[in-house]
Amino acid sequence: MKQSSKPRDIFIYNTLTRRVEKLNPVHPGEVRMYVCGPTVYDVAHLGHARAEIVYDSFRRFLEYLGYKVIMVRNITDIDDKIINRAKEENRPASEIALQYTVKYFIDTLRLGIKHPTFNPRVTDHIPDIISFVSKLVEKGYAYESGGDVYFSVRKYQGYGELSGQSLERIIAGARIEPGENKKDPLDFSLWKSAKPGEVYWESPWGRGRPGWHIECSTMSMKYLGETIDIHAGGMDLIFPHHENERAQSEALTGKRFVNIWMHHGPLTVKGEKMSKSLGNYVTIEEALRRFDADTLRFYILSTHYRSPLDYSEQALESAKKGLDKVRKIILRMGEGNGDEEAGELEEEVLNHLANDFNTPRAIATLMDAANRIIEDINRGSVSRRFLGGFLRLWRMLGFFQSGVERATEREKRLVEILLDIRSAARSSGDYRLADRIREELNKVGVVVEDTSKGTFAYIL
Repeated sequence: MKQSSKPRDIFIYNTLTRRVEKLNPVHPGEVRMYVCGPTVYDVAHLGHARAEIVYDSFRRFLEYLGYKVIMVRNITDIDDKIINRAKEENRPASEIALQYTVKYFIDTLRLGIKHPTFNPRVTDHIPDIISFVSKLVEKGYAYESGGDVYFSVRKYQGYGELSGQSLERIIAGARIEPGENKKDPLDFSLWKSAKPGEVYWESPWGRGRPGWHIECSTMSMKYLGETIDIHAGGMDLIFPHHENERAQSEALTGKRFVNIWMHHGPLTVKGEKMSKSLGNYVTIEEALRRFDADTLRFYILSTHYRSPLDYSEQALESAKKGLDKVRKIILRMGEGNGDEEAGELEEEVLNHLANDFNTPRAIATLMDAANRIIEDINRGSVSRRFLGGFLRLWRMLGFFQSGVERATEREKRLVEILLDIRSAARSSGDYRLADRIREELNKVGVVVEDTSKGTFAYIL
């Protein structure tokens, strides 16, 4: 895809400062971005899809402007929720995590999400996490108690700034992590001692596993450095997760951890957050049975990323009707010349996106252009040069990938990863998981064949 040749400033709302700020990458021409990924204990729902689509589209926009984007999205594959699910199903926690990691990868592939530059799993980084925690203990910011290791919140002066809360308010609001071995109610766990029957790793403090917050700090620093340009995630992660990440990271390095904290709003159902705990969720797989990936992307990007987005079938039907206008243009006129300029339209769309990633305004502008193109088609005066630039702007946001974006090296690598996981499942006798991976890959056009000479896969 042709990139924009015009340099422009990008402004994003920074949760830490409560204002829109100019993006100034630490490394000129390169944006380093960390996105909090899923805890893989169950299937993903549309709330996860919102996060994936928002940050995928934002990444594509940055790349369109000519930036090299290094994106990290973690996979939390050891956690209380995973352990509890494993106990309920009498299965190993690693098996639960592997099953839903595979499902998440397939869901994102079907949504048209570009695979992150790095997609690290927590269990692959235990030595790094232990090293991080050990350094915090050495510096006096953390302490061991009863096999657990806690971060001393009061020793970090900036605690509460990200979420806009005083320590007194945090205590009064009872939004504190339980733990009988803590010296202070505010302290949070960096390393948890293993309970009988739980998965564990050996550490200087005994057998245990990482706390939730330390994982993201460790992996973001490993792949992106001590100061990153953008840290993204849902508003529900601001406290305690991102507050704790910031505290432990800056305590370790003495440097600013993140330049811009970018948070998206919740996906709601009748005003309540869509969540598994409330049972009011629609899975990505269920949504894709009724609507295609472009319709879901249109629906999600039609609301500003920082605003709540209320789910309804009517809203999705409306999104489909809107997008059908553009599809009809393509059917009647073809794709045009994708290398042509879109002139004033491109400038207006990019200006909206550069102003706190205002996708609703950008899409409204594109839909106005679609209406004008339809009028020109009916008059027989449509410009194919303009049409090519018009469609290129849609593709910049991730629309209409089928037939336009072939499997890139990164998508091919994702398929290879899934095939490796499937091979491991077959070797261990887990044919149910192996069959499930083959079926899911087939849904996205990847045919897998097992022969006497090995397993072969090809993309339709």
